[in-house]
Amino acid sequence: MIGIRLSLIALVLFLAGNSVPHSPLLGSPRQQPQAAHTVALGESRADSAIVASPAFSDKELTALPTSGWLKNGGNLFNQNYSPLTQINRQNVASLKAVWRTHLDGSGLKPKYSGEAQPVVHEGVIYVVTGADDVFAMRVETGELLWTHHANLDDTITTVCCGWTSRGVALGEGKVYVGQLDGRLVALDQRSGEPAWSIQAERWQNGYTITAAPLYYNGMIVVGFAGGENGTRGRVKAYDAKDGHLIWTFYTVPGPGEVGHDTWPQDTNAWLHGGATVWQTPAVDPELGLIYFTTGNPGPDFNGKIRAGDNLFSTSMVAIDARTGKYRWHFQQVHHDLWDYDGPNPVILFDVNVNGRLRKAAAEANKAGWVYILDRITGKPLIGIDEKPVPQEPRQATSATQPVPRGDAFVPHSVDIAPEDFPLVNQGRIFTPFWKEAIVAKPGARGGANWPPSSYDPTTNYFYVCATDAANLFKGGEDDQQITPEGQRYLGSAFGGAPIPASGIFAALDMKTNRLVWQQRWKDSCYSGSVTTAGGLVFTGRNDGRLTALNSSTGKRLWEFQTGAGLNAPASVFEYEGEQYVVAYSAGSLFAGSPRGDSVWLFSLKGTLERADPPSATALPSTAPARVAAER
Repeated sequence: MIGIRLSLIALVLFLAGNSVPHSPLLGSPRQQPQAAHTVALGESRADSAIVASPAFSDKELTALPTSGWLKNGGNLFNQNYSPLTQINRQNVASLKAVWRTHLDGSGLKPKYSGEAQPVVHEGVIYVVTGADDVFAMRVETGELLWTHHANLDDTITTVCCGWTSRGVALGEGKVYVGQLDGRLVALDQRSGEPAWSIQAERWQNGYTITAAPLYYNGMIVVGFAGGENGTRGRVKAYDAKDGHLIWTFYTVPGPGEVGHDTWPQDTNAWLHGGATVWQTPAVDPELGLIYFTTGNPGPDFNGKIRAGDNLFSTSMVAIDARTGKYRWHFQQVHHDLWDYDGPNPVILFDVNVNGRLRKAAAEANKAGWVYILDRITGKPLIGIDEKPVPQEPRQATSATQPVPRGDAFVPHSVDIAPEDFPLVNQGRIFTPFWKEAIVAKPGARGGANWPPSSYDPTTNYFYVCATDAANLFKGGEDDQQITPEGQRYLGSAFGGAPIPASGIFAALDMKTNRLVWQQRWKDSCYSGSVTTAGGLVFTGRNDGRLTALNSSTGKRLWEFQTGAGLNAPASVFEYEGEQYVVAYSAGSLFAGSPRGDSVWLFSLKGTLERADPPSATALPSTAPARVAAER
C-alpha cells in the first residue's frame, strides 16, 4: 500500500495506526480503553422497530438484491448489482436526498477511513465506521435506533493503511463486525447489545480485521489483514450462534501441504509469509466453494529472503466451504516484489465464452488486469500466458509472470522519465529492482485496490475503480532477518514517485476481457461501484460527490455533493415501493479526502439539497449524544 512520497508513506503505514517502526513491548504498561457499550437512541424501543434476520438460505443470499441489501457486495457472488429500474438513465437527474444522518462524530480523526458499504434489512440500515462503531437507523427517517461503540484502544500499533472497517454481516438475528483489535463481535440485531465476542487473533501479533465478515450456512467467515507485520495469512470460520471456531485455512501452506515447496526449506520464512486477506470472500453454494484473493508475500520488497513462488500469496484461492480444505489456486504474480496483491473482492458470474456457458470467478488486482478463471477448476477461461520478464538474481526473481489476454485497465509503462529518475526498462510492469530506486507502473498504489468492482449480468460488463500511479521501487537487504509477528516486515519502504496519480474508471467485457470504455479522473479512484438494471453505475469521488454514470458509455448523468469524501460503495434497495440509494460519506486516509460522519439516503422523491463542498464544510469535532436526521 502506498503514498506519493517516501516520507508520506512512512507516515501512512506507521502513524496511521499510531504505530512506530518496531513492535510494542506486549508487557509494557498502556492506557486501558473504555469498555465497548451500546446505546439505544430511538424515541421508541429500538428492538420493537427492528425485525431480526433469519438464518438466511443459499437462495436468499444468491438472489439479486431487491427489498434489501443483505450483505457486503449485494449477494454471495459479490456482484454489486441491483435489478431495480425505478431510478434509471432517463430520470436520475431528478435524484435528491431524502435525509442525512450524522454518526455521532465517529471516525472523524485523520487516522480513520470511512469505507463501509451499508447493509439493509427490513427497513433498517446498518453501517460501521472506521472506529468500528456500529449504527442502526430507520429507512423512513434516518433516526438512529441504536449505536454500539467499540471504544478501541488508541494505542493499537499494527494497523496498516488507515483505521477502517469495510462493513458488517447479518444473519440469525445478529450483526457481526470484525475489529482492528482482532476481535470478532456479534451484536443482537434488535438492541445492539453484544451477543458474543471472541479474540479471533491478537493485534499485538500483527493481525487486524478490516473486511466485512461473511455470513454463510450458519458460519461467520473472516479474513485477517497484517501482511506488513510478519504474519502468516489465514481465513477462519466461526459458528454464528456462539463464535466457536469451526475451521482455519492458512494462506501460506505448512510442511506437507500443497505449495509449501515454493518457500525456502531451510528457514521459517513461510511462517511470516504474509498473503493476508483484505476482502469479503465470494461463495458458490452449488459447488460448495469459497473464493478469495490474497495479499503480497512478506517481506514486501526483499525477495532474497523468500526464494520461490511464495504460494498462496497474490493468488485466487478456492476452498471447501464446509471444511476449509484447499481445492485450487491460481497465482496472479509469482514471487511478488511490487505489492501487486489482490485486495479487490472476487466476483462470480456465468458467461458465454466461445459459445459455451461457463462458471467464472474474476478479480481485478493491483497489477492492472482482470484475471478470469473457471471457478470449478481454477483454470483461465480466456487465457493467461506465462511470459518472460527481466531478472535480478539478488531478488530471486521469477523467470516468468502470468499475463492475462485482453486489455489492462491501467498503463503498464512510464512514457517520459520523471525529473531526476532515469527510466529502466521504460518503467514497465515487473521491472525488478535492488537498492537503487527505479520508477515503474503500476505503483503499489496503482491498479485496483480494495474498492469493490461491480458486474452487470445482463451485459457481462465488469466495472473497475483504479488508479494510474507510478512507484519508486527500492528494496532488498543482504542481511535482513525474519521478523517476529507484530513487527514491520517490509524489506525496504513504500515509495511514491514525482508523477501525479490519476483515477481510472473502466468497463471491461468479460466475454473477451477487452475494454468497453475507460475514463481518466484528475484524482485517484478510491470508491467502489454499484451497477443497476436502470443502466447506471453509482460511484463516489474523493471530493465528496456521489455520481451516476451511464453504464454503457461512462457519461456522467448525475452528481450530488455529500460534504466529505465518498469513499465507500453505495447500496441500492427498494422499500415500500420506492427505490433508494444509500451511501456513507466519511473520507479516507489513503484517498487523502476530507473526513465526515454522514449517511445519505436518496430517492426520486427526495427534497434535501446537496451539502457544501468539503472545503467549505465545518466538520463536527465532537459528537452530541444523539443526532437527529436532517430532512
